Formats: sequence, structure tokens, C-alpha cells
Amino acid sequence: MAERVGPVLPLPPSLPRVRHNRFTRWLGRSILRLGGWRMEGAFPDVPQAVLIGAPHSSNWDGVWAFACKMALGLDVRILGKDSLFRVPVLGHLLRRLGVMSVDRSAPQGVVEQAAAMIRDNPRLWYGLAPEGTRKQVERWKSGFWKIAKAADVPVVPAYFHYGRKVLGIGPMITLGEDMEADIDRIHAWYASVSQGRNRDV
Repeated sequence: MAERVGPVLPLPPSLPRVRHNRFTRWLGRSILRLGGWRMEGAFPDVPQAVLIGAPHSSNWDGVWAFACKMALGLDVRILGKDSLFRVPVLGHLLRRLGVMSVDRSAPQGVVEQAAAMIRDNPRLWYGLAPEGTRKQVERWKSGFWKIAKAADVPVVPAYFHYGRKVLGIGPMITLGEDMEADIDRIHAWYASVSQGRNRDV
């Protein structure tokens, strides 16, 4: 396995990568160092996965997550509303950041669009926040489970711990047949390791 470089983890060989860009790697690592953030854990060596991040309680979560993404050179795709891409400059920036257009009115729905995107690409990680909002929720949305199940890929949990300024990668999760039991199990694991900026999971 490759050695750790600065505040980020090494990437195993099977993970999807963006085209190497020395400046964006430097920028991502510099943002993390200036903020005092680092990564912990280990990435599983799998070419396809659904990456979930929690707790999502602040806009700052996106700053640290995208800084890690740039520093790593990891190609994680995120779906965004197709209306955002109608503005040329914004659309170009979003695509550079790994955001892909999704048509929420399409008959097959967002879950099937995301699952098809994963199935059609031999190396693709798809990322989302299971809470679906920065507000406190009683139950996580089930979209991440349905996407991973439909695409037949594992779930990889990423967590924020603001007290220690850590963005961690947890153990890979293979889903079972009981959606509610899987989500409860994953939620309980997050409660034991994470700490949000404004709230916990």
C-alpha cells in the first residue's frame, strides 16, 4: 500500500482517480493543514462503492470534504439537480468537482439513475449524505441503501469528528436484505465515532 502523504490517507490501486493535478492536490492539503484537519482509517480497495458522509450539520462539512477530495485525487461523483447545470459557468465548475446532472422528473427516478451510473462504470464511487439535510432528522433517508443495493456495491462510511478535526473512513459495509436493520446498524456505528459541528447523528 502507498504511504500516507500529509493529512490524507493513501488510495489503494482499485479506487477511481481524477486526472493528476499538482495544484489541486496542494490546494486540498493546504486547506486541511490550515484548518488543522486530517484523515484517519483506511480506504477499502474496491472500484465501486456508495460513500456516505455524516453527520451533515454545517456548510463547513462540504469545505473539508471537498478539500479531502482534492488532496486525495479521489474521483467521487455526486448527483445534482439538472437545473444547476443550465448556467454554463456553474455547470462547468460542478462537473469539475465531480457533480453529475440528475433529472428528478425522469420516470426511472433518482435511485435508478444513480445505480445505473455505478453499474455502467467499472470504477465509480458515488457520494451522498444519508440524512439528506443539515437539520436534525429522526430517520435517515433510505436512498443510499437503495442505490447500493440496486447497483450491488458496498457502502463505505465517512465521518466527521469536529472535536478532533478528523474526517475518518470506516469499515466497508456489505448490505443485507433488511433495509431498516442495516440503516439502524450503520446509524449506531456513526453515533459511536462521530461528532458534528452543530449536532451529532
